[in-house]
Amino acid sequence: MLQTFEAKLKGNQLEWIDEIPKQVLEHPHSIYVYVTLRENVPVEDSETLRKQRIAEALNKLAAIDATADITDPVAWQREIREDRPLPFRK
Repeated sequence: MLQTFEAKLKGNQLEWIDEIPKQVLEHPHSIYVYVTLRENVPVEDSETLRKQRIAEALNKLAAIDATADITDPVAWQREIREDRPLPFRK
């Protein structure tokens, strides 16, 4: 069964409208995809909808105080990025 995921083609990159498909996240390299172009879908509406979804997500994060347990942002960022010492640097 074929699956369809909504995306917006911008230049040579796809921007996912909904959640990123699991197959894309799990695949370590480039993958080949089929894209079906839809007619009569104004880009402005898609952009407005995307901005609304981002605003809703940020409001939800603010409501649950998602960053309350981060006392040292720099240390948190290093931990998340798993920084390693650079060669020949102290």
